[in-house]
Amino acid sequence: MNRLEANSVSKGFSETLNRVALEGERIILQRRGKDMAVLIPIEDLALLEQIEDTLDAADAADRLSDPNETPVAYESVRGDLGLD
Repeated sequence: MNRLEANSVSKGFSETLNRVALEGERIILQRRGKDMAVLIPIEDLALLEQIEDTLDAADAADRLSDPNETPVAYESVRGDLGLD
């Protein structure tokens, strides 16, 4: 992953970063008129991660309660993902 200091990109980026970080503004970044990415406050990221965790937990609970689902061992999943 590339890492760049905001000041090395441009002075305008520092101002944009302040708008997001200090003022809570959400900004869509575009390239040639196409939406590419979004700058959001860190608090929004925390909320999005919390929502994802909640949805994942609900999905896991549904699957665990389904008698037609075949359980998969944790170690097997780790191995499949190359996490051993």
